[in-house]
Amino acid sequence: MSYSLVQVDDPDDPRLAVFRFSERKLSPRPQRRNDDGAGLFMAEGDLVVERALDAGCVPAAALIDATRPLAALPRLQQQIDVFCAGDSLRALVTGLGMPLSAVAIFHRPPRPSVQSLTALAHRLVIVEGVDNPVNVGSIVRNAAGLGWDAMLLDQTSADPLARRSLRVSMGHALRLPHAKTASLPDELARLVADGWMVAALTPTHNAVDIDTVTAADRTAIVVGSERAGLSADVLAMTTHRLRIPMHVGVDSLNAAAATAIACFALGAARPTC
Repeated sequence: MSYSLVQVDDPDDPRLAVFRFSERKLSPRPQRRNDDGAGLFMAEGDLVVERALDAGCVPAAALIDATRPLAALPRLQQQIDVFCAGDSLRALVTGLGMPLSAVAIFHRPPRPSVQSLTALAHRLVIVEGVDNPVNVGSIVRNAAGLGWDAMLLDQTSADPLARRSLRVSMGHALRLPHAKTASLPDELARLVADGWMVAALTPTHNAVDIDTVTAADRTAIVVGSERAGLSADVLAMTTHRLRIPMHVGVDSLNAAAATAIACFALGAARPTC
C-alpha cells in the first residue's frame, strides 16, 4: 500500500498542528522517562529522517519540500500520508528560520534497561547533569564516531531525542543505544562490582593525566555538567579520576570536547572506511 503526497497551502491546517508542538507537548516528562516507548519526537532534516527510518522508528507525520528529491519519501509513503508545502509555510509551521527539506514526527522507540545495555557493552559513556541538549547531541556524535557502544544518562541530563540533541547528533542518537537511570551512583557501584573501569573526567587536584592510564576490557567514562562537574556521590563510585592536561589559565574543556578526547584516548575507533 502506498499513501498520498498531500499539498498543503494553509498554515492553520489542523493536520499540521503536531509540527507546532513544543518539546514538552510532543513528549511530556513522564513519557520521556518511560522505557517502553511513549510520546513523540521530531526528526529535522532529510538525513535525520532517514536515520530514524533506518532505526525502525514509526512515523506519525511528515512535512517536506516537494520541489526537492527526498530519498526517504517512498519509505514514508509506505506508512503515512506525507504533506508537502513551500518554504514560507514550512518555516512558519515548524518555527525554523531556514526550512529544511524534510521534518517528520515519529513515535518514540522503546529504550533498553541499564542492565541490558551494559550487558553487551565494552565502552560506555556516562553523563550526569548535562542539561544542554546541544552538548548531549555532541556527546552522542562523539561516542558513535569514535566507536563507543552505548550511553547512560541520569534523569537530570537532556534527552538524546530532543529536537536539538537529535539534530546536533545528526541522528546518531537513534543508532547509539542509551538508557536512563534515577540513581546513577547505584548503577556505577554495580558496574564496578562487575569489573568495569569507571573513570571520572575531572580537573580536581587528585586526578591523573588521561594519557598515563590504560583502558580495561570494559571501560566507562563519566562526564558531568560544565558548571558543577560531577557530584560527590558519583565521584565516590568511580575507580579512576582522570584529567585532560590543560595549558595554564584554563581548567577544563566543555563537556562535549572533553568526551571526544576521552573516547579517543581510552578506546580509539576501529575505522570502517
